[in-house]
Amino acid sequence: MQQQTIKHPVQCSGVGLHSGKMVNMALRPADEDSGINFYVFTPEGSQRIVPEPAHVIATGLATTIGTSRASISTVEHLMAAILGLGIDNLRIDVHGGELPIMDGSAAPFVMLLNGAGIKKQTAARKVLRIAKPINHTQGEKSIYAEPYDGFFVDYTIDFAHPLIGVQNLALEITPQTFSEIAKARTFGFFKEVEYLYSRGLALGGSLDNSVVLDEHGVLNQEGLRFSDEFVRHKLLDFIGDMAMINLPLQGRFTVHCSGHTLNNQFLRVLDENRAIYLEEIVLDVPAYTHRKNEKDRAEERKGNELRNDPVNDPVPVL
Repeated sequence: MQQQTIKHPVQCSGVGLHSGKMVNMALRPADEDSGINFYVFTPEGSQRIVPEPAHVIATGLATTIGTSRASISTVEHLMAAILGLGIDNLRIDVHGGELPIMDGSAAPFVMLLNGAGIKKQTAARKVLRIAKPINHTQGEKSIYAEPYDGFFVDYTIDFAHPLIGVQNLALEITPQTFSEIAKARTFGFFKEVEYLYSRGLALGGSLDNSVVLDEHGVLNQEGLRFSDEFVRHKLLDFIGDMAMINLPLQGRFTVHCSGHTLNNQFLRVLDENRAIYLEEIVLDVPAYTHRKNEKDRAEERKGNELRNDPVNDPVPVL
């Protein structure tokens, strides 16, 4: 199996969940073995942030990654789409300090990535596979992981709300099945929304980008996209949070009532104990795939350098 990037640069704009302001994002092809890299544009210039467990600096409302010089909020839906579609190498340019919330799901990012085109590269794909079982718990919340050739999630939620209650979804995550959860939107409760607004938080949140519930049902006029949209979105968040590591993760995960905070705690345990719980595996490249010669590879690197230049690169908008 080969590594993948996108064929062409593409960009989008939208409202930021936290600020309520318009923010801009561009996705660009990247070289083999370069991984996923964010570049945040600030008055001091562009700052590179690599999505790693230790770089997750906040998990309230959404997942925020950052360093001492810059940060980016609400990255989990894009990261879920990247992992779900099997993209290994990508440059992400961000203007505004957060990603656009779009419709509250990963579907717009899937459309964006598919619109850019997904390109196979020549290098073999590398993954991090769970090497031995591990159970991480916090009260009634838990994540259990065990070795598995692929990415399988069995997710259960339990909310004391008549429209939610106990919901479960078990799914093998592949580029083909990811569409089953990509459209599931983030959700929250009206009483919490009022509190957040009063504190100047979630200023970009609305019925256009989230499912809002009162004590009895859904306030969104169009209703739900799926009867179990809530567990689908929690599974989506889990995928995005598990993508915050340097290589695609493989394993079978049984998750009960987790959230961004526990997800990151679990991933930190894995990352800090790699020798025990993780095994780096190079997936076989088909025999018919031939490596490019050095001239071809140099031309590809040169092309990527031009594409990654925001000045020289006309980026189409989807």
